[in-house]
Amino acid sequence: MTTIAEAPPRAGLAAGAAAVTVVLWASSFVAIRHVGTEISAGALSLARLGLGSIFLGALLFTRRRPAATVRRWPSQRDWLPLIACGVLWFGVYNIALNEAERRLDAGTSAMLVHIAPLLIAVLAGLGLGEGFPRQLVIGGLVAFAGIVIIGTSTSSGPAETWGVVLCVVAAISYAVGVVTQKPLLSRLPAAEVTWLACTIGAVVCLPFAPTLVDELRTADASTIWWVVYLAAFPTALGFTTWAFALRRTSAGRMGVTVYAVPVVAIVLGWLFLGETPAVLALAGGALCLTGVAISRRSA
Repeated sequence: MTTIAEAPPRAGLAAGAAAVTVVLWASSFVAIRHVGTEISAGALSLARLGLGSIFLGALLFTRRRPAATVRRWPSQRDWLPLIACGVLWFGVYNIALNEAERRLDAGTSAMLVHIAPLLIAVLAGLGLGEGFPRQLVIGGLVAFAGIVIIGTSTSSGPAETWGVVLCVVAAISYAVGVVTQKPLLSRLPAAEVTWLACTIGAVVCLPFAPTLVDELRTADASTIWWVVYLAAFPTALGFTTWAFALRRTSAGRMGVTVYAVPVVAIVLGWLFLGETPAVLALAGGALCLTGVAISRRSA
């Protein structure tokens, strides 16, 4: 597999893709918080993943491919990790997070969900043979300390217990989904893996179809446009840029990179939802970004 040292230009592209992912995923916490007042958790998951699958499929099957490139269908051994990724990361994660954000503010939800990068680093080190590079361990611990500081000073005070539990469920689903996705990206194109996983997640959410139809009938036009935004950008584009970057670096390093998501989510929640962060939360955010910078430095 190509490494950062072997191809600096690709390393720059991967870093850019990771940055796009961070901003888009951070914006999703704010959008979910806003939409959750009219669309329930399961219905929102179905709408987001269903539309995301359509957008990803359109991108995948209409773009021009180099003549030498052959589109590959997953082999038999690919389906189990692919289904695990689709069910857990796309299906369970979205339902749990959407329900959690009906109880917690956007910044708090993003902070709690992002215990996942620490889980990713551990699972990737043990299960994918990535080991535990010193820069990654130090950066991960520094960023995690920032997350803990953010958690002590959220805008809405003590978090509701059920909301916290749902965020932890989302974090575990997220971490396992990433670790099952990583090996697939060495055998299949990133866009195809993302589309198939998103489609599997949408299928998991199909039982919520009647609820979605009922809620869309009474939803404001602005709410519907926010749902479209969630599908097109944090889902279709965000997961594609994530897979692009993940294919070109380790799961552990990418996991630590998204510690920046809660920082951006807090800022966006402040700007668009009036969820004002405490000074201590801003200090925690600075610590998160410091940890990300450490983790992405070459050893």
